[in-house]
Amino acid sequence: MSLEQVLTPTQKALQINLDPKIYGSFAEIGAGQETVRFFYRAGAASGTLAKAMSAYDKDFSDAIYGEEESNRYVTQARLKKMLDHEMRLMKDRLVKDQYKDKCFFTYANTVTTIDYAKKNEGHGWVGLRFKLNVEDDKANEIIFHVKFKENNAQLQQETLGVIGVNLIYGAYYYYDNPRKLIRSLYDSLDKDQIEIDMINFRGPHFKYVDNRLMSLQLVKNGMTDVVVFNPNGKNILPADLLYKKNIFALRGSFRPFMNVNMDMFNSGYNDFLQEDGVTKQNTEILFEITLSNLISSGELDERDFLDRADIIGNLGYNVIISNFSEYYKLVDYFSTFTRNQTKVGLAMGVNNLLEIFNEQYYSNLPGGIMEAFGKLFKKNVKIFLYPYLDKNENQLLTSKNLKVSNNLHELYKFFLYNGKIQDIENYNETYLNTYSRRILDKIAKGELDWEDECPEGVAQMIKERGMFGYRIDYLLDV
Repeated sequence: MSLEQVLTPTQKALQINLDPKIYGSFAEIGAGQETVRFFYRAGAASGTLAKAMSAYDKDFSDAIYGEEESNRYVTQARLKKMLDHEMRLMKDRLVKDQYKDKCFFTYANTVTTIDYAKKNEGHGWVGLRFKLNVEDDKANEIIFHVKFKENNAQLQQETLGVIGVNLIYGAYYYYDNPRKLIRSLYDSLDKDQIEIDMINFRGPHFKYVDNRLMSLQLVKNGMTDVVVFNPNGKNILPADLLYKKNIFALRGSFRPFMNVNMDMFNSGYNDFLQEDGVTKQNTEILFEITLSNLISSGELDERDFLDRADIIGNLGYNVIISNFSEYYKLVDYFSTFTRNQTKVGLAMGVNNLLEIFNEQYYSNLPGGIMEAFGKLFKKNVKIFLYPYLDKNENQLLTSKNLKVSNNLHELYKFFLYNGKIQDIENYNETYLNTYSRRILDKIAKGELDWEDECPEGVAQMIKERGMFGYRIDYLLDV
């Protein structure tokens, strides 16, 4: 079977221009009118374009869309104001009979491209509000955030134009397959040109779309390395959440979320709060699940992913999905927001720390383990180590008696004695015998003595929703 032909941006623009039902306006700020340019050049644009504008001057833009109290213009709030205003104008002004069969749309973007000194890499918001049927009461909406990777403003502008065309085309021709729509955003583009790190669908044709799954597609398809959503399941732009904040993170499978996970978090977090300059008000908490963990069985189980995310959210915490198998990559990512002004705390168990000191994980780095440690053990990073009970040796393992390979022993001592690794001492001993595999096995077999090994409310969610293989028929005479 032959692969589906990928249309060029010009071909996509022409196909839209030739559709008599599609009619709309373009409002682009910050990088020229790069998207609408394709529609002009493709031909037959008069049947598609109601208006194209670029309110480049800030005062002029304020006069149209209103002032921003934050004085920030490359924001989602600004983009929504643009979409609101332009769609309202379409409805108010295009009332003649010749427009009664038109499906109106408004495309908008507000971006900043790389600056002359090449210090600001450039980013922006892109969005489309559109109707698929004339009789629809409400419009649909797709909004996403981009980060430019090219080091030339003109190249970034051209890339923005292509992704804008892909969005409009995908909205009208792939609306019934959001996963395909997301993949199509990169038609005629490479992943090293632009990153999409947040996306949201809403509207009558997307009412069954879970935006967390759409975020997961971004990571799975290599469009970004990290996505974050809050306890309510709403996608969050990582930069908005983490910029200049202290960060406390706990990595795990959380399958299921157990008392030992909560104990590791609470005890480690309380220790982190004792650090200078760290308070609950200026610290963000993240429970991280890696993509490799989600696909450990070979296939990505979206239901299983949502179950884990729902439990963490129900406990009141943010969820981060990352493509970082190694801890140093996660810390290096955090440093883009924290700089040197704030701190990062990582809670982990002994087994995780032993993996960090395993040289084979860094064979792909030119500088090997030393390069990785240079990124991991920065001056504002500390590991809070949860002990492990070694039943074979009948020994409690902590940072003080942990055995690493001989050639790394002195390096380990250096980080330990310089305060980069701190033992969690206020832990609950009864949780040291808790193992997720054992609990999962009990859940799958219908045993009844696993509920007390999970935090309050977690067991109830598992039973009510049949998570992790739980079956109510085990309890019934069937």
